[in-house]
Amino acid sequence: MLPYIIRRLLWLPVLISIIILITFTLGFYGPGGPEVVLLGQNYDPDSEITKMIRAQWGMDDPPAVQYLRYLQNYASLNFGDSLVVKRNKPISELMAERLPITVQLSAASMLLGIPLGITLGVVAATFRGSTLDRSIIFSTTFIRAIPVMAAGPILLTIFAGRLRILPAGGWDGIFSASAILPVLLMASGAVGGYARITRASVLDVLGSDYVRTARAKGLSEKMLMVRHVLRNAFIPLITFLGFALGSLVEGALITETLFSIPGMGRLGFEAINSRDYPIIVALTVLTAFSFAIANLVADLFYGVADPRIRHS
Repeated sequence: MLPYIIRRLLWLPVLISIIILITFTLGFYGPGGPEVVLLGQNYDPDSEITKMIRAQWGMDDPPAVQYLRYLQNYASLNFGDSLVVKRNKPISELMAERLPITVQLSAASMLLGIPLGITLGVVAATFRGSTLDRSIIFSTTFIRAIPVMAAGPILLTIFAGRLRILPAGGWDGIFSASAILPVLLMASGAVGGYARITRASVLDVLGSDYVRTARAKGLSEKMLMVRHVLRNAFIPLITFLGFALGSLVEGALITETLFSIPGMGRLGFEAINSRDYPIIVALTVLTAFSFAIANLVADLFYGVADPRIRHS
């Protein structure tokens, strides 16, 4: 297992370098650029101020030199400065301010939605074909099918507009009333997804030969579920748990924007809306890095859940 971990860790810098190369190329050589964003309608490709901005950003250097400089800056956690959102403010400071909010919001929705979704999936599989099973599948599918853009305003209208029992937005901390609606909105999607995945995994394991053999030997349903079914049914869920871990720093762009939460998702929305390329590139790299780490963690959990995978 240790050699596998070492190989994965050695490949991680290579992967991140490739991601930085792609995002750097798309961000700074795609439509527009720092000089276009800063000058707006006054942009003139032949003006002195345009040339000055390009020289300031080092955009007149060869592409290889720019990329190596960019890579060096990222290695030292220097993501550059914001162009528009918070002009001339270091992006690392913006992330340091907003990342804890996003991590709290995402972690709370995960802790609420994932266990509830897994529990509902196990219950639905245990009572397959019953009214309870059909009710769980219908309700979770219905909730999952409602877009966040529609569910968010509905929740705001009911609880903040008509009932006036919850604030309409803002952020006062994860244990405040302002966190209830966004956490519920984000957790609802996890409940629907994990319920269906868990149900399918459990039903697949229940149909296995070793489960029928264990049941024929007189093993109780409770012990059968705990010792054999759940552990093997959990393996397909590890992949989705890895994606959930990776999204901890990604932020919920729509949810954070709807509820005026100053997290990473809203920062990304503001950056995209104003074409603040340095922030867009930095958020893309950070998200890719978090998913790479999360996938590594998920691979390690595969070996914990199934010794056959660890030995291979």
